[in-house]
Amino acid sequence: MVRILVTGGGGFIGSHLARELYSQGNFVRIADIKFDDYISNRYYSEKMELDLRIFKNCLALTKDIDRIYNLAANMGGIGFITAIGAEVMHDNTLINTHMIEAAKQNKVKRYLFSSSACIYPTYKQMISEVKGLREEDAYPADPDNFYGWEKLYTEKMCEAYQRDCKMDIRILRYHNIYGPEGTYMGGREKSPAALCRKVAEATDPGSIVIWGDGKQTRSYCYIDDAVKGTIALMESNYEKPINIGSEQLVSIDELADMIIRISGKKIRKTYDLSAPQGVRGRNADITLARRALNWQPEITLETGLAITYEWIKSRLEKKTDSQIETSTQFI
Repeated sequence: MVRILVTGGGGFIGSHLARELYSQGNFVRIADIKFDDYISNRYYSEKMELDLRIFKNCLALTKDIDRIYNLAANMGGIGFITAIGAEVMHDNTLINTHMIEAAKQNKVKRYLFSSSACIYPTYKQMISEVKGLREEDAYPADPDNFYGWEKLYTEKMCEAYQRDCKMDIRILRYHNIYGPEGTYMGGREKSPAALCRKVAEATDPGSIVIWGDGKQTRSYCYIDDAVKGTIALMESNYEKPINIGSEQLVSIDELADMIIRISGKKIRKTYDLSAPQGVRGRNADITLARRALNWQPEITLETGLAITYEWIKSRLEKKTDSQIETSTQFI
């Protein structure tokens, strides 16, 4: 039995990943600073609520572990990562520095770091009809936010530990992962969840507000596909950064229209041009993942959004009006 640690196991990707690894018969220890109450079913062998900014916690957590999926991070959607810089860089640098050093000291056999498409340079993402970002496009570096700089720094730290300490390390770059059992309100949600929530909350007929002019573009990868890609990378012999995402580029307008169709409502879109928008266009090139991991996403955006919308709608139906109204400061 492989002994696996998933940090960030109380959050969105971490909980889905841990559930799949646990279902495969592994010993799965999950760790997080908090655990979301809406994640269903038991999905772990051992659960630890710890602050990974403290080194002794990381050292205790990584003892007797064979493989680590390090997904722990202070992060959120565009509203959060454009508003918060120092806290994100401080917390995540501590978490990642302590985790990789603890893994080294405890002789963990293999270590995976979850990086982000936010590491890619702004000058490669200036137009809506953007080309898919290839792994080698990361340099010369110019991320558009502090979160991206922190992720890129940690990638280089992983590279240094690979070289100097002979650690067996995997690095993936997630591109806009979405799905059920993720953050959908409160300021840290990403665009699919934010739009699903807005449409679900809207009257019929009604209206929603789109951040920006709606022409900014992204590609989105459903959580089940992302989990498969993550495990495929961990099980592979590939040791350099690799994209896990989708090549289906859509505008925020198109994304909203898909969700509106799923809802069956008559919704009018309005636009807030003063709101944070991030880069103008971002898409993934997953040529390397196809070749090195024999992986590509299988679930269509329309299918994934339908599942996500229904889950968020069901959650909102359990909330009171006051709870909904006071938890939308960023989106």
